[in-house]
Amino acid sequence: MDLPYPLSELGRDPLNILFIMYDQLRFDYLSCAGHPHLHTPNFDRVAAMGVRFTNAYVQSPICGASRMSTYTGRYASSHGAQWNGFPLRIGELTMGDHLRKAGMGCWLIGKTHMKADKEGMARLGLSPDSVIGARQEECGFDVWVRDDGLWGQGPDGFYDEKRSPYNEYLKSKGYDGDNPWADFANAGIQDNELASGWMFDNADKPANIREEDSETPWLTSQAISFIEQADEPWCAHVSYIKPHWPYIVPAPYHNMYGKKHVPQPIRHAIEREEAHPVYGAYMNGPIAAAFQQDEVREKVIPAYMGLIKQCDDQLGKLLDFLENTGRLDDTMVVLTSDHGDYLGDHWLGEKDLFHEQSVKVPLIVYDPRPEADETRGTECSALVEAIDLAPTFVEVAGDKVPDHILEGRSLLPFLQGRDDNQREYVISEFDYSPTPQCVKLGLEPRDARLFMVFDGRYKLMHAEGGFRPMLFDLESDPDEFYDLAKGTGHQAEIDRLYGYLAQWGRRLAQRVTKSEDDIKVMRGKSKRKGILPFLKDGTEVPTELTQAYRGPVRQIHVEEAEDAAE
Repeated sequence: MDLPYPLSELGRDPLNILFIMYDQLRFDYLSCAGHPHLHTPNFDRVAAMGVRFTNAYVQSPICGASRMSTYTGRYASSHGAQWNGFPLRIGELTMGDHLRKAGMGCWLIGKTHMKADKEGMARLGLSPDSVIGARQEECGFDVWVRDDGLWGQGPDGFYDEKRSPYNEYLKSKGYDGDNPWADFANAGIQDNELASGWMFDNADKPANIREEDSETPWLTSQAISFIEQADEPWCAHVSYIKPHWPYIVPAPYHNMYGKKHVPQPIRHAIEREEAHPVYGAYMNGPIAAAFQQDEVREKVIPAYMGLIKQCDDQLGKLLDFLENTGRLDDTMVVLTSDHGDYLGDHWLGEKDLFHEQSVKVPLIVYDPRPEADETRGTECSALVEAIDLAPTFVEVAGDKVPDHILEGRSLLPFLQGRDDNQREYVISEFDYSPTPQCVKLGLEPRDARLFMVFDGRYKLMHAEGGFRPMLFDLESDPDEFYDLAKGTGHQAEIDRLYGYLAQWGRRLAQRVTKSEDDIKVMRGKSKRKGILPFLKDGTEVPTELTQAYRGPVRQIHVEEAEDAAE
């Protein structure tokens, strides 16, 4: 779809894009989303300037797969990187590739969780030291600073093999040891001993770090440094690791919230009765067992809220910087998350499945242009997907969306008060083949796959491997307690949603080298280049097409032809 108002025709400089992603931020842990205790004035500030999307869904409820979908603008089964550590295959186009084509730089500041396809790069002779190779290794971004933020260390070494810029920063500030991320940023003190944030019992302790040196302020300073020096149109992906675990936060955020701010878990005993086998496997796992304990939730949730409060304060610093430098007038601001966090709801911890707490995310977009004035401070309830951001950014950069590659839909119509880009349903996928649940269920990796289709009222979960589906009616059961597929009275809805899933499954996802327009233009081209099969006598086509094949014989090379000529 072409831009309705080309920037060049308006005599306007192109917009910049500040694309902020928080890790594991629930959709309902913001005051603008109705949280009763957590006040987030800066998230609210962006919502008052722009549009808050109330039905935004990620394409996989796991960090790596979700992010690869957002960055490519494609579903997880299209790009194939469906779990943390699954490489994004060589040549998969990302928003950086699309935006650079449109004349906009695309820079990473923070986390991607992207794993490079090193075998593919070696096969094609791409060196990571080359510009192309570096971009392939970094999910299509040019890197201002990359830090994936989980510097776990065990008997087999570090979880992340890359260098940690944040650890180097901490060392420069006087924090000692090989891994100050673990020793200070994510640990407190108990009786002069390390109180690691990996243990939930320590979540109520202040991290042993100056607040200004902790992860979220550090990344904010990196973002400001980038913007200060940027002089060409840019998209800056500022990707915070928090409020992702470890659940520990520096003072003064560690005790801003307490037990009285911890809500009752959203769960019901009926969820355990005849539970779907996959759901049951997760409910009976060690993560769920921890979050089913009140004492865990009473420590973790206040720390989680403190991490979000710190994120909000740092967002305020970014917004103030943009406003004070005049950049807020030419910068689109996008706030979102890669997935949510169960926090004990539905008897679960972490993310993984498709309840709202996991698969639904905050999405707030501020567009400074006058065309968006009509929708400022509004909420949009349309079904949208995380993959919609890539085509939105391409349009903002002034280019046409390559919709044979990008599977999302631009959000600009919603920002401009139009509803001509509605979808009937949203899709999310989850490949749990590397998990203990796959083993417990006795599945082969290829069968450990889940799909969600949600039409705004009914949510269906399909599980490969011969399992029954799950079905919820969010109109009558907004908490998603009652799995209607346990009974027999909703087959029509199940069939209808399976019809949507089948329709989605038949999508054209792999013809990425030719667009619809390319195909229309190429029609008939072969005839004009002399490819003329199936003609009876040549009169079926214009004379000019057969001109090269008519005229006297210039040489005779076969005996039969000579005899015929005599």
